[in-house]
Amino acid sequence: MNFLTRFSLKNAVAVFIVSFLLILAGLYSFSKLKIDLLPNIEFPQLSIEATYPGASPDDVNESVTSKIEDQVKGIEGVKSVQSVSYENVGIINLEFPFNTDLDKVEQQINSSIKELDLPDSSNVDVNRFSFGSFPIFNISLFAKDDANLEKVLNDEVIPELNKIQGINSVSVGGVKEDLLQITVDKEKAAQAGLTLDGMKEQINQKAVSFPAGTLNGKELQIPVRVEEKVATIGALKKIQLKSTTNPEAKPVKLGDIAKVEAVTEQGEYTRYDGKDALSMAITKKQDANTVEVASETMKILKKYDDQLDYAIGFDSADGIEKSVETLVREGLLGALFASLAVLIFLRNFRATIIAIISIPLSLLVSAIFLNQLDISLNIMTLGGMAVAVGRVVDDSIVVIENIFRRVRRSEEGMSNELVESSTKEILKAITSSTITTVVVFLPIGFVGGITGEFFLPFALTVVFSLLASLLVAITIVPILAKFAFKKVPPEEKEGKLQRGYAKAIAWSLNHKIKILILSFILLFSSFALVPSLGFTFIPNEEQKMLQANVQLPASTSLEKTNDVSLKIEKMFADQNEISDVTTEVGSRDFSTGVKRPNQVGYFLNVKEGVNVDTFIDKVQKKMESITKEESPKATVNVQEASTGGPPTNNNVTVDLYSSNLNDLQKAAKQVENHLNKDKRLKYVTNNFSDKQKQLVVEVDPDKAAEYGVSGFQLLGTISDQTKPVSVGDLKLDNTKRAVQLSYDKDLSSVKEIKDLQVFTERGPVLVKDIADVRTIDTFTSIQKLDGKVFARVEADIKGDDVQAVTKDVVDGVKKLDLPKDVSLDGGGGSDETVEVFQSLGLAILTAIGLVYLTMLVTFGKARIPFIILSSLIFVPIGSLVGLVLAKEPLSVSVMIGFLMLIGIVTTNAIVLVDRITQNREQKGMTIRQSLIEAGKTRLRPILMTAFATIAALIPLALTTSSGTLISKGLAITVIGGLASSTLLTLIIIPVVYELFFAKQVKREKQLEKETT
Repeated sequence: MNFLTRFSLKNAVAVFIVSFLLILAGLYSFSKLKIDLLPNIEFPQLSIEATYPGASPDDVNESVTSKIEDQVKGIEGVKSVQSVSYENVGIINLEFPFNTDLDKVEQQINSSIKELDLPDSSNVDVNRFSFGSFPIFNISLFAKDDANLEKVLNDEVIPELNKIQGINSVSVGGVKEDLLQITVDKEKAAQAGLTLDGMKEQINQKAVSFPAGTLNGKELQIPVRVEEKVATIGALKKIQLKSTTNPEAKPVKLGDIAKVEAVTEQGEYTRYDGKDALSMAITKKQDANTVEVASETMKILKKYDDQLDYAIGFDSADGIEKSVETLVREGLLGALFASLAVLIFLRNFRATIIAIISIPLSLLVSAIFLNQLDISLNIMTLGGMAVAVGRVVDDSIVVIENIFRRVRRSEEGMSNELVESSTKEILKAITSSTITTVVVFLPIGFVGGITGEFFLPFALTVVFSLLASLLVAITIVPILAKFAFKKVPPEEKEGKLQRGYAKAIAWSLNHKIKILILSFILLFSSFALVPSLGFTFIPNEEQKMLQANVQLPASTSLEKTNDVSLKIEKMFADQNEISDVTTEVGSRDFSTGVKRPNQVGYFLNVKEGVNVDTFIDKVQKKMESITKEESPKATVNVQEASTGGPPTNNNVTVDLYSSNLNDLQKAAKQVENHLNKDKRLKYVTNNFSDKQKQLVVEVDPDKAAEYGVSGFQLLGTISDQTKPVSVGDLKLDNTKRAVQLSYDKDLSSVKEIKDLQVFTERGPVLVKDIADVRTIDTFTSIQKLDGKVFARVEADIKGDDVQAVTKDVVDGVKKLDLPKDVSLDGGGGSDETVEVFQSLGLAILTAIGLVYLTMLVTFGKARIPFIILSSLIFVPIGSLVGLVLAKEPLSVSVMIGFLMLIGIVTTNAIVLVDRITQNREQKGMTIRQSLIEAGKTRLRPILMTAFATIAALIPLALTTSSGTLISKGLAITVIGGLASSTLLTLIIIPVVYELFFAKQVKREKQLEKETT
């Protein structure tokens, strides 16, 4: 690569023009990078939602869910199949390995479902899941003055929002539905022999518009259409209805037996700080820029300031901007600290400027590649840049220091030849050290699952920055050095530091055994600190947004749920810790898509400075005291809101299996109580639902056959009496309305069901004469994992020692006296964490192997790479001590830090060993002379690069901001490991070198004695 330096020195103007163009391209690419909180990862998960209107959980499970499960479980690659069957709907979640072709799988699933014999009224949808599928906004909207808010939203705001390129969906909660209610007099309808379904069909027959072929003329073909319209409410009332079951009954007008009126219904209530509001949730497309989408959304809302007010309950763009600002600030501080470290060592302002020129250039070039690969600017890429700041300056430091030193020694002064030879002298060292650091990140690809996907943008950012820094170091830095160092003072004599280090090397080489024993004592002592660190996936970060949920018994009406919620919201208003509350009563559950009138969800934004854990306990107790008065069986849950990021795996899970649902419910409750008693756990949840009352009408086959009644006929008779019938949408009086039929009197007792009349060929017969009607308790949902009915009790772990707590909890659960036919499987996040750590451990070993191969190719001797790799042995000393002092647990970010250290630490060793090799091969020095001379010459660049990297990481290590996710643990690991390994490398490498070349050292000593 020396030709690049030679070319650059001869064509300085061309190189500067190219550099300027790269800067422009980098700035342009930076401006075009999508800004997001997290990498855009599509989870290898598919969700199948099957709706079956009017069906009980048992019916949904038997007729829909189980059939779909049996069909999809054989799809190639499926890891797990989890399902839940509610009333009216079943959800089946399928998980696949990463890198699965989801398009192909989705096609297979759709094809498989088409082959199934599912009920005619059922409907199946297949959906995907990614970070982008989480809402980026939750906005509460209020009408101004007399504005019709819903009309403004539907006619103007939502159509405009949908035009924004990155928006995926806009949904509004709390809307009122205008419909035309036809309330039928039950007695008059019975006299006329009419049912709601029969009336629906006759109304629809009066509102038809169908093509009826084509009239073929000589010159024209005219399409024929047959229409019969009901254009007004008055015309609707005049429709003649004729009984289909009683031919003798006289036709009646709809208006004579029913009341027709326009009404407004509300299926959910949404509020903001206790004030009625509409709640708007916005999701973006998979690859859209969150900040850009949010900005465009706000511009549109501000256009309608005269008609609506809004309050933002949740804004992910705000969190993204804060995280970006934090990482940018820490990256800039890191660059400043690295620059100061270089200035302290070089004591030359111009040399410092040249050395740090690689920082902005390298990061801008990396931005070009990120933009080309469509990788967003997120906490992982920004974290990569912040971490790379200290490392990208290393190559330039080594080059500039060597040129600076050679110029000060030279009597001829500055020349192209001197700059070229100075760069060439350390070219092999910086190239091999950079490539070594780059190959260290290749094994990130071996880390499977979400961890590998999540850290890939981080690794790519560092790799692009490092390769760019090497290019800068051998092209631009030599040119700048040529112009900056024309007049420099001659080199001073060896400083105290160099003379002291030379003596230290000499002493160490004469006391190798003592040095090695002392080093290994330090190493093993540091390993003793590991048990005190804790073991977690990603350290818990305190969130300032809380999610609260109240679940009343399954049969609770929306109005009752709303009454309870109003009392809770009044309590929230008295809490000084809460800044605002968004309430959703009876709204759609985001994870399942099911509307639950017995549930309330709250988003609570907590003020700065509030202890979240303490406040959660306080507010949960207050909520429970309110709900218990209203409904003793109500459940309350309060926890920190999910960020929608990678799983923290800081949880413990107990799965219970049994075909006996009563025993399963009992066991789940026992485990839930056990987990609630453990103070190391929080947010204990039990997915096994309560029971609810259900009326079962069991047909007697013999009696039904006697009267000629089928089960479907009985079903039609009962459903006609128990639920409204939708007629569909009709345009009446120029207004399109949903039309609904219902009776004026609801059935309110089991006796009324028994006394219902079913029309048969032998005349009317009562339901109780052909069926057994009884009340039973049934479960509100049926949940299965890989085809087996199960209950899951789960909790988050407060501390950072996830593995130890998980083991204790699972062991404790196994000692419980659970029902005999219940089996259990305990584990949780720690199992996945262990797998990830094993993968990272393998990645680290692979990285070491790749580093060995790289250095073997570079130096061409098998022993040299082993000498360089010996510097890695003592990396854990400083890292583990640093983690203990900072109270940081072992985590994925710490493991990535260790992976980075392999590249960084070997860099120092390479710079030292390369000089030793040059001394021996080019200058003919003995091994000991080579070691001492190389140590004195390379001491300053080694210390400079180490301190520049450490200084650059200090802001990240000291951060208190949330949302940086990886920076703190990684920074502390690298700082501690680099500090200890640098100090030990300077001593250990010479010692190990002499040990590996012991025979030659012995011959050289013998020869020296003979010569003397």
